[in-house]
Amino acid sequence: MKLTPAAHGTFTIAPTPFHEDGRIDEASIDRLSEFYGEVGCAGVTVLGILGEAPKLDAAESLAVATRFIKRAGDRQVIVGVSAPGFAAMRGLAHAAMDAGAAGVMIAPTPSLRTDDQIVTYFRQAVEAVGDDVPWVLQDYPLTLSVVMTPAVIKRIVSDNPSCVMLKHEDWPGLEKITALRNFQKDGSLRPLSILTGNGGLFLDFEMERGADGAMTGYAFPDMLVDVVRLSKEGKRDAAHDLFDAHLPLIRYEQQRGVGLAVRKYVLMKRGLLASDAQRKPATNLTAAARAEVDYLLSRVARVDKRATL
Repeated sequence: MKLTPAAHGTFTIAPTPFHEDGRIDEASIDRLSEFYGEVGCAGVTVLGILGEAPKLDAAESLAVATRFIKRAGDRQVIVGVSAPGFAAMRGLAHAAMDAGAAGVMIAPTPSLRTDDQIVTYFRQAVEAVGDDVPWVLQDYPLTLSVVMTPAVIKRIVSDNPSCVMLKHEDWPGLEKITALRNFQKDGSLRPLSILTGNGGLFLDFEMERGADGAMTGYAFPDMLVDVVRLSKEGKRDAAHDLFDAHLPLIRYEQQRGVGLAVRKYVLMKRGLLASDAQRKPATNLTAAARAEVDYLLSRVARVDKRATL
């Protein structure tokens, strides 16, 4: 089933599992996929920024995406296809859709600066992949250095009917969600799914501002599922209580340079990855950092027993 603006819930960002020697670990892909289904994820996004996509060649990227798609069951799979050139983007997008992906995710190239440059880039990207491919607009200025105002996002969405979802990762960004929902209220913006990233760092209030769910890779996607559900049920205090218990670990995972190492270490401790290996170049956790993560897990476990590892 193709992605639509009605998409909601938690679309976890999947890491790419590797063996210690750098080979792709297909067995861990299978374990992750099974786990995502068990905990209620609505979808999975692969080959994202923290999926180490730039470290894969074209054949490996398609192999990873296809493996996740085949193991997804009834969950939708979104494939990150961002690339320096449109030829590579088009090739992976078409191959992923042929394999059964629900849609693709496209991020702006970091060289974009003006509003017109940004709008033109995405128009050309859609021309490259085809307007029959539903896609997610990734808004992540902290890493990509491209700032998209709500008005620019409205232009992109209005110009490209195949854009069905925004991955919102601006920071601060709560007012941006409100502005986009207000555009929809006054009829100037068509329906658009908004899922939020940033490791889940602001998910509690993002849901209250009108987000439809989460799209991030925090090492406890089951917690994200619960917070999204509790928020939609109007159980505000319960959602915040659970979120607050995880916040110190979420914050620790947000450190630039080591965040993926933290995430893979926790996923390994949860039995979902055989190894926390990253492809080089990579930053590994020191013994001191591992001890700090273990301590944070013990504190989370006081409230959420899933962190008892």
